[in-house]
Amino acid sequence: MANRERTIQLHFMATPRERQLIAEKMALLGTRNLGAYLRKMAVDGYIVQLDLGSVKELVSLLRGATNNLNQIAKRANETRSIYAADVEDMRERYAELWEAANKILLELAKIS
Repeated sequence: MANRERTIQLHFMATPRERQLIAEKMALLGTRNLGAYLRKMAVDGYIVQLDLGSVKELVSLLRGATNNLNQIAKRANETRSIYAADVEDMRERYAELWEAANKILLELAKIS
């Protein structure tokens, strides 16, 4: 043991499903050495931290647009007419939705 380069032992627990996933990923790489695989992933693996603020903003805009659309549909059913202001409001809301969706797509495109 005195000649070993790696003298620090690490230990962690996994569920049977997690162990199965590790084995599947090892098989995809063609490696059978669990220690080498885990060491490589711990040192060189990717860390993905998602900021879902943009998605939350998009969901909020979707809720607002959906509520607006429901109100317009209700009014149209009651009065049999649609107001130009309602149509313009919906155009503005959908423009905001597309802007938020495009922002998310640009952020996702940066992940490589």
